[in-house]
Amino acid sequence: MIERDATDEALHALAEPRRRAILRLVAHDELAAGEIAAAFEVSRTAISQHVTVLKNAGLLTERRDGTRRLYRARPEGLAELRASLDEMWADALDTARRLVEADRGLRDTTEEVGRAG
Repeated sequence: MIERDATDEALHALAEPRRRAILRLVAHDELAAGEIAAAFEVSRTAISQHVTVLKNAGLLTERRDGTRRLYRARPEGLAELRASLDEMWADALDTARRLVEADRGLRDTTEEVGRAG
């Protein structure tokens, strides 16, 4: 079995629309589990499972206040994901640049051969 890294975990967590909605809810406000669940028409158990996936992916923090569990988006987790995506994008652009330059070099060589002939 292939082990998932932090980026894989975060992308997996964000692939589910409800999880993205949960992150939007707690992006600026710390909310109790019940407050998060009240925003959805699914069971509290289902929301709990989504919250666990987000926590395991490093995208959500949990704080206990007595018997309540409070959740907030973890900016560092989102920043790590963004950095990883930026790196992938930069690598893809670099590859595209090299392909264009190689193609341009091939065409220049072909044109020189054509003029010499």
